Amino acid sequence: MMDWTDRHCRYFHRLLAPSALVYTEMVTTGAIIHGDEDRFLLYNPEEHPLALQLGGSVPDELAECARIAWNRGYDEVNLNVGCPSDRVQRGRFGACLMLEPELVKDCLSAMLDAVDIPVTIKTRIGVDDHYSYQFMRDFVGQVAESGCTVFIIHARKAVLDGLSPKQNREVPPLHHDWVYRLKQELPGLEVVINGGVDSVATALGHLAHVDGVMLGRAAYKTPWVLAQCQEHFFDQKSGMSRTRIIDSMTAYLEGQVQSGVAVKHVSRHLLGLFQGLPGAKAWRRYLSENAWRDDQNTELLQQALLTMQVAAGDRVPDELPVCDDLV
Repeated sequence: MMDWTDRHCRYFHRLLAPSALVYTEMVTTGAIIHGDEDRFLLYNPEEHPLALQLGGSVPDELAECARIAWNRGYDEVNLNVGCPSDRVQRGRFGACLMLEPELVKDCLSAMLDAVDIPVTIKTRIGVDDHYSYQFMRDFVGQVAESGCTVFIIHARKAVLDGLSPKQNREVPPLHHDWVYRLKQELPGLEVVINGGVDSVATALGHLAHVDGVMLGRAAYKTPWVLAQCQEHFFDQKSGMSRTRIIDSMTAYLEGQVQSGVAVKHVSRHLLGLFQGLPGAKAWRRYLSENAWRDDQNTELLQQALLTMQVAAGDRVPDELPVCDDLV
């Protein structure tokens, strides 16, 4: 998620879910080839398993960036064919590429030839008036001729003219049933569903029909759902309470500040940590109002926690809660 899932966010999410596969922001091929490679590709070793998501439409450039990612130790490279923003369309990548399946196939073939790590694709179910189960089925079938076998499908269409990126995540209706049917008809593909997944119970419902589930905005806005998923789906438990998360992120902040990172660039990702609990508003307010005051205040998270506990009257649970949607 552009501007959201940077390396600081991913480090935080890894604490919550040690077993999840995490994805970078979408990075364009031009930014990597012609820009500051470290700025876009630097990551913390703790983030593994980690996938780099690329945006682009030139096969040779995508192959070059895939090789760079492989050499840097990324565990997967993903091609984004789902982002609907105007900026992405002008660059001829993202969701508009669903209208050019032959080009997408060539891009994935070049990437697969370049690396020995998985190459995957994230797409939507349609674009504008090109919107039907058969359109999606034909697109996936043609693209799969590249040798790509993992399709992450956001179960909404993209509207390229008339809706903002935010509206594109909310207005077009979800068609999870189309993704289920795709898996039934193409059982040799690994199909991962995305869109509207906000709880363990929702994820469980989808996993009866597809191979995997991707969480996006819900994981960012209510990150504790990642800890709940870790607890439910994996043998390895995180064992991390919210206060232990804060202790770990405070230690992380200390290291980042020493390397020149401003506290605000890390703390912004923790705003939703206490979402739905007593004092959550005080937590968010303290971080929002104070993160900008001192770029080197590594005690910011501890101060926000204390402020929250005072506001909540010490009614903040420290243990991993039972998933209410499963009770």
